[in-house]
Amino acid sequence: MDWAKSLGIEIDETQFKQDLATRGEQLYDIAIYLDSRKKALDERLNFTAEEDKGNVTKQTIALVQLQKFLLASLNNTVSLMEKYGLDVTDYKQTLFAMTGDINADVLDVNVAWGLLSEWIDSFKDWALDSTPSLVVKLLVFCVILWITRSLAKVVANLVKKSVSHSKMDFSVLMQDFFISIASKAVTFIGLLIGLSQLGINLGPLLTGFGVAGVIIGFALQDTLSNFASGLMILIYRPFDVKDLVQVAGIQGTVSHMSLVSTTIRTLDNQTLVIPNNKIWGDVINNMTAERVRRVDMVFGIAYEDDFDYAKKIAMDVLEANDMVLKKPEPNVRVHTLNESSVDLIVRPWVKTDDYWDTYWDVTEEIKRQFDAKGITIPFPQRDVHLNVVNGSAAEITTELKNSV
Repeated sequence: MDWAKSLGIEIDETQFKQDLATRGEQLYDIAIYLDSRKKALDERLNFTAEEDKGNVTKQTIALVQLQKFLLASLNNTVSLMEKYGLDVTDYKQTLFAMTGDINADVLDVNVAWGLLSEWIDSFKDWALDSTPSLVVKLLVFCVILWITRSLAKVVANLVKKSVSHSKMDFSVLMQDFFISIASKAVTFIGLLIGLSQLGINLGPLLTGFGVAGVIIGFALQDTLSNFASGLMILIYRPFDVKDLVQVAGIQGTVSHMSLVSTTIRTLDNQTLVIPNNKIWGDVINNMTAERVRRVDMVFGIAYEDDFDYAKKIAMDVLEANDMVLKKPEPNVRVHTLNESSVDLIVRPWVKTDDYWDTYWDVTEEIKRQFDAKGITIPFPQRDVHLNVVNGSAAEITTELKNSV
């Protein structure tokens, strides 16, 4: 119209506005029709045989191109209508709903309220249509979860009885692993069945889990290393629950283990959680793997004492102790000739559970018997010999006494 006025052409503005409003209405109706047609094609594609899907896809592509061209024309028409003061609220709502483009039109109060009202009406319609079936689906979903939970407990008990059978040489850690895996597998399968009853397509969901697993695997390489180390520990069984071990510089009792970490309770009752890769990558010392252990103790006596007599005293102490085993026989020998003492090594064999009680009891009793029978346990000392040269030795001795 501005172009016509610039050329001096007279145009009836009222008639122009009517024609513009008519064109906007026509484009609007066509846009609504094309949108409904596209939705019908999308729904039809879900139920079309594989050999016919190509034809439906071509129709959908052609329709999308036509719809894009039409919406561009409608957008231009709406801009022109708005310039001449015509009501374009419904048109803007339609453009936003079909294109999803966020622009300044969305900030318009009328447009925003119209969109909100439309969404509320759509939700009400969906709720009225879907509530009965949705309630039934939710009830079915809850029932499936309840059945799954009960079934998981039954499967866990069956697996527990199987792996704990006397003929099954499984460690406690391996038994716990199988029980946990069986229970979680049943729960996972039941959850998938429940989600399918809600109408959720499991194909894309499982695909998403796979992609997410790859991404998480790259992000959590250390955790996967712990996982692999946990499997190796379960397979080779270097220790079990309640074993006294020394791993990664920590000494304590194994209280729990997962595929990622092992929980150690130290002798002073601290709870430490150690990553499995640190355990498997280091020396594992299992101090309770054998039922019988040897206790090694060293006692020093003075050079002036009779070591045969001291050996007899130590052997009598061992024979009098009920925790010391007769087989293998205990052993007492002269071990080392030190600077200040003759060291006797005392080696009784005991049950693993009696190790520390035996160590402490025997140490106390040998000290008590040595004191009672005149065997000296010397402290470190060194003899200094001075040669007398022109009376200098006396002077040195006097200086030493004065310094003391």
